[in-house]
Amino acid sequence: MNQTFSKTEKMKQFLFILLPILMTQFGMFSMSFFDTMMSGRVGADDLAGVAIGSSLWMPVFTGLSGILMSVTPIVAQLIGADKKKNVAFTVVQGLYVSIIMALIVIVIGFFVVNPILNAMNLDPNVARIALDYLVALSIGIFPLFIYTVLRNFIDALGQTRTSMFITLLGLPINVALNYLLIFGKFGFPKLGGVGAGYATAITYWCILLVAIWIITRKDPFQSFQVFRTFYKPAWPSFKEILGIGIPIGFAIFFETSIFSAVTLFMSAYDTVTIASHQAAINFASFLYMIPLSISMALTIVVGFEAGAKRFEDAKMYSRIGILLAVCLALLGAVFLFLFKEKVAALYTTDSKVLALTTHFLIYAVFFQLSDAIQAPIQGALRGYKDVNITFFMALISYWVIGLPLGYILANYTGLAAFGYWIGLISGLAVGAIGLSYRLKTIQKRFISSAQASKTA
Repeated sequence: MNQTFSKTEKMKQFLFILLPILMTQFGMFSMSFFDTMMSGRVGADDLAGVAIGSSLWMPVFTGLSGILMSVTPIVAQLIGADKKKNVAFTVVQGLYVSIIMALIVIVIGFFVVNPILNAMNLDPNVARIALDYLVALSIGIFPLFIYTVLRNFIDALGQTRTSMFITLLGLPINVALNYLLIFGKFGFPKLGGVGAGYATAITYWCILLVAIWIITRKDPFQSFQVFRTFYKPAWPSFKEILGIGIPIGFAIFFETSIFSAVTLFMSAYDTVTIASHQAAINFASFLYMIPLSISMALTIVVGFEAGAKRFEDAKMYSRIGILLAVCLALLGAVFLFLFKEKVAALYTTDSKVLALTTHFLIYAVFFQLSDAIQAPIQGALRGYKDVNITFFMALISYWVIGLPLGYILANYTGLAAFGYWIGLISGLAVGAIGLSYRLKTIQKRFISSAQASKTA
């Protein structure tokens, strides 16, 4: 009876942390979603240009923000171990890292974006829109990376509703600016898809300012006095953040950049195929926010329990998260299969793009189950600060298995562009199997170690 009650209470606590994270992730991703969808209303070139620009930007952002995600398990374990005095120092060091990374991205992007777009052999107008979109978006890189650290700090305290509030406040700002700048309303210039880049960049500045105001004025954040003391950059702290964060970042980068690599190969097809593929990938990524949110929630609760050395509780939370993700993925797959035509119509009114997007979305159904297993497991492993195996599994499953298999199927069978999707699905499945084994091993090791300490 007590065991059942314990599980029920843990489910309630997990949902309490998860639901705001889910809303936050949907809110953050919705900015990209509305950029793509609203640009598609201008024309196929704007849809393809913004989608390609977004597909090049997202793996860079998600990979580097993955490095900053190390702030979450570090702070969560500090709170669990009752070392609250060290939290402000860790957050400030994370801010230093975020500023350095943002600067590096802008400098490198200045040299590499044009060559990448040229290598894709795109229609000149599509390439121009993609480049101008990325230039506009770059205005918001600094506030976005800084906000990412502050959000990780907020979430690590279990105050995920605050992150939700900030993000949901930014979403209508983004949509309104999109309307003004994409379509040229109320005297603003009609920028087409490029306007979406400026709208999103301005929104990033807005949510950063709101986050800083909340952290300095509202409890419980004010009690940590994050900005009260000037901390010099400290290499040992950088080393801890990067030591945990780099494997996380690379694992996420390998996972998200595989879609950009496929986009490069897709450039061999016509604009209709590119636009349809990107629209379908965009919506599949939208649904991915569910297992990703569960993953982030697991990092918080597992990190807290691991910091307090309650490893059986950490294991129970892991089971709850994975089971919830699988159940929701089944519902999502059914929804996508039944309403694929209506989903495709969100992105375009072009009949050819609409028909092909509907076909691509059938394959997106199979993404759901593998994502529902591997993403939550990654989150649980991060809570244990076990990140290196996740990095290697992402490399092998996507780049050693997924992409080569997709290339073979696309170029040496009649599957054409759909072959790449089958390759991606196969990579996801391999990653899910490998990570499942790793989580069981880590849980067994921590629990055995804790039992041995009690008997010693």
